[in-house]
Amino acid sequence: MIADDPEEPAADDDAADAPIRFADLHLDERILCAVAQLGFDSPTPIQAESIPPLLEGRDVVGRARTGSGKTAAFGLPLLHTLAQGERGPGARALVLAPTRELALQITGALRSYGAELPLRLVTLYGGASYRPQFEALERGVDIAVGTPGRLLDHLRRGSLDLSAIELAVIDEADEMLRMGFIDDVNKLLGAIARRPQVALFSATMPAPIREIAETYLHDPLEVQVEQRQLTVEHIEQLRVDVPDRRELDTLVRVLGAKKPGATLVFARTRATCDELAKALRSRGFSARALHGDMSQAAREEVLQALREEQLELVVATDVASRGIDVEHLTHVINVDLPDDVEVYVNRIGRTGRAGREGMAISLVKRRDRGLLRRIEAVTRRKMTPMPMPSDAAIGRRQRASLEADLRAAEELGNAGDAAALRDALLEDERWSAERLLAASLGLLMRDRRLRIAADASEEEPAWARSRERRPRERQARDRPGRKERAAGERERGERPVFGTLLGAAVGRAHGIAAKDVVGVLTNELGVPFDEIGRIRIGERQLTVAMSPAAAKRLHDTPRTVFLRGNRAVFTKARRTKPAPTRVAPHGRSGPRPTAAKAKRGKGKNKGKRKGWPSGDRG
Repeated sequence: MIADDPEEPAADDDAADAPIRFADLHLDERILCAVAQLGFDSPTPIQAESIPPLLEGRDVVGRARTGSGKTAAFGLPLLHTLAQGERGPGARALVLAPTRELALQITGALRSYGAELPLRLVTLYGGASYRPQFEALERGVDIAVGTPGRLLDHLRRGSLDLSAIELAVIDEADEMLRMGFIDDVNKLLGAIARRPQVALFSATMPAPIREIAETYLHDPLEVQVEQRQLTVEHIEQLRVDVPDRRELDTLVRVLGAKKPGATLVFARTRATCDELAKALRSRGFSARALHGDMSQAAREEVLQALREEQLELVVATDVASRGIDVEHLTHVINVDLPDDVEVYVNRIGRTGRAGREGMAISLVKRRDRGLLRRIEAVTRRKMTPMPMPSDAAIGRRQRASLEADLRAAEELGNAGDAAALRDALLEDERWSAERLLAASLGLLMRDRRLRIAADASEEEPAWARSRERRPRERQARDRPGRKERAAGERERGERPVFGTLLGAAVGRAHGIAAKDVVGVLTNELGVPFDEIGRIRIGERQLTVAMSPAAAKRLHDTPRTVFLRGNRAVFTKARRTKPAPTRVAPHGRSGPRPTAAKAKRGKGKNKGKRKGWPSGDRG
């Protein structure tokens, strides 16, 4: 996390010019060793300002955006404090995060920073089985990281003990407020038996967040650093919109259409790295994976091949890629956008070294749009949209590459065994120079799996165009006034109006609130917040209006989730239609009379019964 020099008083000018290093912060030696092995040397501004007071035991309010290095800002002093104390009967540190992804990211970072410490961690989030979480809590944990809803569930069940909490961290508090979790945060902090040291991090400080700070933090130090611009000007940044479940197809097309050169592909998990590398090799690419599950010898072999230009394509995780320092790297491709903006900048900064131009291409899926907006806001630079490469575009690029290789091999082709074989074949009357050249090129194209065809289409593939060719959705989008209404709803904080309903068989009787539904949909099922509409909760069932695309994804791949500990599956719900209105005699309207009402018509008014004629069935 190399950063701008933080402003610190110093005894002389030389000291003032020297950047602060992690070694200067008086952290546990085991933590410093782990940080150094991860390739970090100097803290970011938020880390340099937050770590010292947290080590002194002070409460801290950190005003910092995502991508500023907040996790290490609270994680390193948290680990240091726990390493100095003794293990208690329950968890000693509690970390609250608004989303499952952030909770997992924090846990992963803490494991890396505390790799040499005997500390036990658990991640508690909804949508996952309770059993492994119960088992981890029963064995005992030092640090519990989780989302508010699942943490509160464990607290109510008695599986989470907060009596020994020494440190509490609230990360992205404003995001928790936006997602409706702030009441759960209050309940969790209020359940801690003794006043812990508290660190609260938030990009903004609306009134409810300030109220939490005033209630639970004691004389906090407010840390706010200027957000430095995170970008690399000499790197061209592009994005490709990826249809659902088409990541591999898109990646293959992007790789086929790019200029030749060493390329680093980033994936989120080790399993994805292996799967992508294997799939790319099956499609003719020279690709290798690079991640932490590989032995040190295997990782060194991949890096050496890349440095010596014997390997053109490496699929890596962020941690494993920190050992890559290759000047001739021309492209970085993000199959998965990172949650941390600084990680994104570090990724793309691996290309364009030594004054060279570089290119970064990000594959943006529907669920990544929030991340995309966040990255563009912090870096203050828009990614240029890149069309899905067509067959013709890929063919032109591969033809240019083939021609370049043939020219480079011209000297080799005119000498030695290759020249002798050529002459011998041309002496055979069955071969002409034209036929020999065509056969040789055909064999070369087959072995390289080149897609060079004279009649190749200039259009995007059908599966890429289909995302824009949905007539019903397009008609709905284009209805007059829709954009204006949606804008007004957003300004007023109202949910957008969607016509597709999904339902689940849980409701008020199970303690379900709208915030629980929003949390499950966004955190566990990957539905973007702006695609969720009105939520109606009945006694034992609920319905959610959402965009047609989001509803289709959930309907096509149903998943069991847990709402307040209750198993639920979202499926398409039928709209309740009003009872049909019928026209009665004499112009009156209303439902058909019941049998009881018909009987009341007998007696003195016999034969003059009001209502439907006897022969009418509607």
